[in-house]
Amino acid sequence: MIAGMNEKEMAQRAAAEIRDGDCVNLGIGMPTMVLDFIPSGKTVFFHTENGLLGMGGFAQKGETHPDLVDAGKQPITCIKGASFFPSDISFAMMRGGHIDLAIMGAYQVSEKGDLANWTAPGMLPSIGGAMDIVAGIKNIIVMMSHTTRDGRPKIVRELTYPATGYGCVSMIITNLCVMDVTDKGLLLKELANGVSARDVLSATESSLIIPDTLS
Repeated sequence: MIAGMNEKEMAQRAAAEIRDGDCVNLGIGMPTMVLDFIPSGKTVFFHTENGLLGMGGFAQKGETHPDLVDAGKQPITCIKGASFFPSDISFAMMRGGHIDLAIMGAYQVSEKGDLANWTAPGMLPSIGGAMDIVAGIKNIIVMMSHTTRDGRPKIVRELTYPATGYGCVSMIITNLCVMDVTDKGLLLKELANGVSARDVLSATESSLIIPDTLS
């Protein structure tokens, strides 16, 4: 079995896509690890849809407060100058295009950048703010394992799970590779250490554009 990048390495790669001064929404789960990989000197305003702009790292023992949690109910901190607001304002920020980037998990992504991440067979539906995020935020990066636990591809030609949004994903970061979603299809951008283009092809249902430098 090919491992490729671990979750921390994937989070570090996703963090590299964040620009100085960006307002960024992090999805529940793996994407929250991005908080740990923002280099000193870069200012990033992390947004959580339950009402905070200026989310800091996870709260350590002695720092927790019952009212200071992220969208996944994990205890967090806030940075100096953070802003608190009700959920309607938070969702208006996302719907109005005021958040620069969202980093999310997914169950499936299609070759056209369609996203399924709110429910899958055998799982309880959990829409949360995902549909508002993909409708209003123009730059969506997905972080996920390349395949399911039983080896089925999560990058597919067409979604078979209920869609969160269509044509909304701009980049996919998995344990095997990094892909850009382009008008011509999925472009293989980077390979994880020890992973070949053939490995990625065998674990992917959709077609890929593979540059000569990676073939």
